[in-house]
Amino acid sequence: MNFQLSHEHEMLVDTARSFVEKELLPHEEAVDRADAVSPELAAEIRNKAIAAGLYAFNMPEEVGGGGLDYFSQALIERELSKCSWALHVFVARPSKILMACKGQQIEDYLLPTVRGEKIDCFALTEPGAGSDANAIKTRALRDGDDFVLNGSKHFISHAGHADYAIVFAVTDSYEKNGKKRNAVTSFLVDRDTPGMTIRRGPKCVSNRGYHTYEIFFDDCRVPASKVLGEVDKGWEVANAWLTAGRVMVAANCVGQAQRAMDLSLQWAADRQQFGKPIGTYQGVSFKLADMATQIRAAELLALNVAWKMDQGSMTDADAGMAKLFASEVLGKVADEAVQIFGGMGLMDEGPVERIWRNARIERVWEGTSEIQRHIISRELLRPLLR
Repeated sequence: MNFQLSHEHEMLVDTARSFVEKELLPHEEAVDRADAVSPELAAEIRNKAIAAGLYAFNMPEEVGGGGLDYFSQALIERELSKCSWALHVFVARPSKILMACKGQQIEDYLLPTVRGEKIDCFALTEPGAGSDANAIKTRALRDGDDFVLNGSKHFISHAGHADYAIVFAVTDSYEKNGKKRNAVTSFLVDRDTPGMTIRRGPKCVSNRGYHTYEIFFDDCRVPASKVLGEVDKGWEVANAWLTAGRVMVAANCVGQAQRAMDLSLQWAADRQQFGKPIGTYQGVSFKLADMATQIRAAELLALNVAWKMDQGSMTDADAGMAKLFASEVLGKVADEAVQIFGGMGLMDEGPVERIWRNARIERVWEGTSEIQRHIISRELLRPLLR
């Protein structure tokens, strides 16, 4: 691949960077302290993102989205992530699996979501099924022209703002290699559907203002017309979203690490100790050198895997490597930023402690570091263990 950005790529980066600086960062501290984004601010960000051409940039042009390739998406994700998820989530990237919508679903869900008239959330994780998604227990039983859902979900991001949830439930089971597997179906479930309850989940120290929720289904009746994709083939729509999502998380981590690096560099140049800027001492300057090197490597890996997605050659291990490496680099860089800032790095008067807190979740969500290592090693060993 050619690592030199085109003029169009540079324009995309400039647009996203300017949007973050003007429309998002000025609100970051207040949102973090309040642990909330007001409906008015959310609507303002959404409207400005639409006007800037950033809204739904991940969706195809034929449905009204930005139509950007994955490489371009990764560049934008890198810039947006320099602000907390609590704010940049309103520059929406709808679930790409909505492209599985058909018939009336296109008018009711896909197009309004791309236009910013409706907001979706992705409801897969359950209390007993995090890394092991096949262990979900929420069930959907066929009853005439409906399915009746019972069960619960948790750690569902952004559900409090969503107009509907993309819900995954077990609809059948089968044997494969001597093991019982679940056949899963995805459903489009409106938030006001009787039998569906949404409740704020436990508070998280990362990304204050960006909340996760619990969703409960108690004989929740959903018409068969709300099946997204095909019955029993929910994994087909879910896996494509999850794998691509890991690459974008890698790009997010690069952006956060770059922000921590920029802040550390400026502090190292300005902060005086023993009559000299602290950046002139090896104890600090070598940290900066290591941070810059690690960030560059993570960036190149993330962009390379995004490019491979565009070529149709990306594997699950590729996505896993990008997510694993970039999230762990972010953790190291954020920790070193605190060390360079010293005591001020842990004070809530500046952004460094926020970056440090926010960085920790990146090694957990969208597949833990341990799960990424499992995916990578399994792919490496598969040809040798047949």
